[in-house]
Amino acid sequence: MPADLVRLDLLVPVLMYCALLWWVGRGLSWTARIATVVVTLALIAIVVTVERTWH
Repeated sequence: MPADLVRLDLLVPVLMYCALLWWVGRGLSWTARIATVVVTLALIAIVVTVERTWH
């Protein structure tokens, strides 16, 4: 695994999003949880892609 993928600037936000999803998703149905996870992961991917293209 390349060292670039394990950087803290990527790992910390992903862990924070996972914790937030767990906290928010406690009262949601499984379908809503899956939809929330998919949307959140898509947003993370878009932000990381845009950030890497600008630098």
